[in-house]
Amino acid sequence: MSDLRLAVRTLAKSPVVSGVAILSLALGIGANTAIFSLFDQALLRALPISQPDRLVNLTSNGPKSGSVSTNNAGGNESIFSYPMFRDLEQQQKVFTGIAAHLTFGANLAYQGQTSSAQGMLVSGSYFPVLGLKPALGRLLDPQDDRNPGAHRLAVLSHAYWTERFQQSPQVLNQPLLVNGVLMTIVGVAPSDFKGTTLGQRPDVYVPLSMREEVNPGWKGFTNRRSYWAYLFARLKPGITVEQAEAAINGPFQAIIRDVELPQQKGSDRFRQQFAAQKMKLEPGYRGQSNMQEQAKVPLIMLLSITGFVLLIACANIANLLLARSAARGKEIAIRLSLGATRGTLIRQLLLEALVLAAIAGVAGLFVSQWTARLLFSLLPPDAEDVISLAINWRSLGFAAAASLTTGLLFGLFPALHSTRQDLASVMKDQAGNVSATGSATLFRRALVVGQIGLSLLLLISAGMFLKSLVNVLKVDLGLRTDKMIVFGLSPDLNKYTPERTLAFYQRLEESVRAIPGVTGITASTVSLLANNNWGSNVSVDGFESGPDTDTHSMFNQIGPGYFRTLGIPLVAGREFTDSDAANAPKAAIVNESFVRKFSPSQNALGKRMQQGSGGKNDIEIVGIVKDAKYSDVKQAVPPMFYRPYKQDKQMGSSNFYVHTAVDPNQIMPLLRRAVAELDANLPIENLKTLEAQVNENIALDRMISTMAAAF
Repeated sequence: MSDLRLAVRTLAKSPVVSGVAILSLALGIGANTAIFSLFDQALLRALPISQPDRLVNLTSNGPKSGSVSTNNAGGNESIFSYPMFRDLEQQQKVFTGIAAHLTFGANLAYQGQTSSAQGMLVSGSYFPVLGLKPALGRLLDPQDDRNPGAHRLAVLSHAYWTERFQQSPQVLNQPLLVNGVLMTIVGVAPSDFKGTTLGQRPDVYVPLSMREEVNPGWKGFTNRRSYWAYLFARLKPGITVEQAEAAINGPFQAIIRDVELPQQKGSDRFRQQFAAQKMKLEPGYRGQSNMQEQAKVPLIMLLSITGFVLLIACANIANLLLARSAARGKEIAIRLSLGATRGTLIRQLLLEALVLAAIAGVAGLFVSQWTARLLFSLLPPDAEDVISLAINWRSLGFAAAASLTTGLLFGLFPALHSTRQDLASVMKDQAGNVSATGSATLFRRALVVGQIGLSLLLLISAGMFLKSLVNVLKVDLGLRTDKMIVFGLSPDLNKYTPERTLAFYQRLEESVRAIPGVTGITASTVSLLANNNWGSNVSVDGFESGPDTDTHSMFNQIGPGYFRTLGIPLVAGREFTDSDAANAPKAAIVNESFVRKFSPSQNALGKRMQQGSGGKNDIEIVGIVKDAKYSDVKQAVPPMFYRPYKQDKQMGSSNFYVHTAVDPNQIMPLLRRAVAELDANLPIENLKTLEAQVNENIALDRMISTMAAAF
């Protein structure tokens, strides 16, 4: 304790040096702590369950033909058909259970108030496999998921229970409308459980067997060529991953060979690849999410950059301590001459360095919060629903470890060097400048060179990131974003029929056009530049395709005036109009990439096409438009064809685009009012400007560039 008091008094005698050292270290430690917290939550942290290391995710490496639906939980290799899931569930012997899940958009209504939310369809084995206990009531079990459409039960997330019901225990056994289906609330999930997919936080969990009820128009429980269910399992005690993988491939390959292969269409090569596929088990302790793979490289780069910042700070402080040691040369020499051992002095000097680092570590926690808030200001608005800003024990542990390590890094050499003195010469004032000796000078020069080298590396990296961001910002989107508003509606989730949905959309468009300042409104099924995709194989007059020919094209259903409203130039033909209705001849408009792929040597206008193959080409191409970005700002424009949404017999959710002549912020409240006047129980979804949606699409690039430049 006396050594600690002496260390504090010594540092207080040099407030400028100590202050500079603490500030430099606080910035370095704080930045590293903030980035580590993000890195930890995205890439390292296990699910808050018992023995998460016993979870495995099921994947298969084979091709899929038919209907394929994926989300943030993973790509094509991670999804299976519902019949395959049930077969594996019954035949496997190495897991305590296999669970299936799928997220869905949910309109939740309680006591006349409706909100847009996220739901998750889960098998009855989902919560038992995870080993979770309810915060209230009970969770779903296998008895709640036996018969399609028969189990109208719901489990609330803890966050939704808190926000909507203020944690009232009276919520149990109360009715909740989920997409127009009356369900009974039976329980609340644990407070620290936020689902098994990073980036998706469900508000309500319902049985998987209820999918046909909550997803209007979907039919696929018996279809082995409809792939949509994500699967994970828990290993039985004593079973290794290798043993389980070998065991599960027995029934899996038998089902593939004997049941599913006869149902597959395609070339001999495709059928051979399909028959040869195997099941693979991946670690499941972090859940299932493709966001982890997407964020891995950027976060490693950011962590490396902040690590360089901390190294620069350490080098700077080591230089300061070496310079200060010159003024303490006589003090150290006198203490040595009075009998103090070199080890005692080294310990004292290291303690001073560690005290500096500890104070900087505490200050760094505040810096980490500021850094984290800067990070979140650069990410989409819903990022805080996925990543927490709160400092937890892992972040505290990292900050403590960083403080201790940096204290040793910048304190060790000055402590060792300061105590290697020629007492006689120091006492005669002939060589009192201990920092000017050969080894110290060489070390300090090396530190300066290292600092400059790391700084240049950071500057070059920041320059490259900024150049990349500038290039992204200069990308020609091929469409108008200025003064454009986008929002979504899902009437089908409130049990609207397609006919009623169409009538609602027509009334809404009339109401919106009447708003002063609105110059245009249109709609599409797939939201632009929101990382959403919808595609289909096509057949086109004159395009010859073999068994392995790529006939895939992206697809969107749009409203009248879509290209005019979004400023996408028409190359040939015409736009869709109100006359392109259900009883009118089928029509399509294609982009230039579509023409280059399917009709490279002749004009596509007037040709006929179809979605899929095997039928007749009964859709006439009535227009050609310029290429415009579809899903991602950085991706090349894919081949695209557009159909009128009025010709869709299963019309459901849509995204609306409103062009204004005034500030969009003036129009947004009026849009909410227009929807509410038509249906107060229909929530408006993701109301924002199209510019904001584009910024969210490139948020990761913006974050990395800004943080690299700041550091």
